[in-house]
Amino acid sequence: MVDAVTFEATLVRWAGAGGWVFAPVPAEHAPDRAGPFGRVPVTAMVDGRTWSTSVWRDRRAGWLLAVPARIRAGKDHGDVVRVAIEVDPARR
Repeated sequence: MVDAVTFEATLVRWAGAGGWVFAPVPAEHAPDRAGPFGRVPVTAMVDGRTWSTSVWRDRRAGWLLAVPARIRAGKDHGDVVRVAIEVDPARR
């Protein structure tokens, strides 16, 4: 991940059915613009586990990285994780 930005994030569980868990992306590390459906394809790394995904822009919550259970490795709402994201131009 050559051009990745890194930051620490506190995981947030989204209320409601499904209860997705997100790592909020700080504004200074967010993509400059959203693609279709408010998303931007990225390669992400959380605590050393890498996968291809997207970050989404929510009008109220800002930019969010959904972190699946297989990546969180037991971490959940309120836990702090180390995040790296890099925009994937091949999937944009």
